[in-house]
Amino acid sequence: MSEPMSIADLPVDERPRERMARGGAAALSDAELVALLIEPGTRAKSSLAIARELVAEGLLALARREWVPGKAVGSLGGSRVARVAAALELGRRLAALTPTASEPVCHATDVAPRLIARYAHHVQETFGALYLDARNRIIRERELFVGTLNMATVSPRDVFRFALQDHAAAVIVFHNHPSGDPSPSPQDVDVTRKLRDSGEVLGIEVLDHLVVAAAGYVSLKARGWG
Repeated sequence: MSEPMSIADLPVDERPRERMARGGAAALSDAELVALLIEPGTRAKSSLAIARELVAEGLLALARREWVPGKAVGSLGGSRVARVAAALELGRRLAALTPTASEPVCHATDVAPRLIARYAHHVQETFGALYLDARNRIIRERELFVGTLNMATVSPRDVFRFALQDHAAAVIVFHNHPSGDPSPSPQDVDVTRKLRDSGEVLGIEVLDHLVVAAAGYVSLKARGWG
């Protein structure tokens, strides 16, 4: 049976929008949800057919694709790419919201979920920091380095420049491993020691260094900092 050229060609009770009206968004498949984001389809394919191709390798693969507004992805033009990019970013921001966001950070588990949600699926390495006040409440989250990351190039000066600017009393540094494995490398351990030493000199405590990835996270503090 050939694929309908448009969602309008489907029986009414099989159309994603009507199915969502009856059973809510949770009743739709991944492909149907994406189809609603990118509709209408093209002359050659329905939005549902395009969506099925996009999620064929799973939602994780979809999230890890490069969605740059204005840059086509397959048969999707710039405006529909922007819709998908916006939806993915909203999902990441929602997942990063935690009940402890304005409360003191007592343990890595207080912030690991938000960092995993925002950075674990990035295809580029990102090194950043959470800056905290004297009561260990988060003042600001900053991305400091993005790209092909060589830990030897991570400068304590950049990390602590913003700590001083934000009047932070402590900092939690983090970075992601696009490979999916959060196991720290020897370079990760080395840069952590440098940051701890620099923090002691400045009177700004490095509370932890978290490595996040699709498989979870590792706290270098929990591992004895090495």
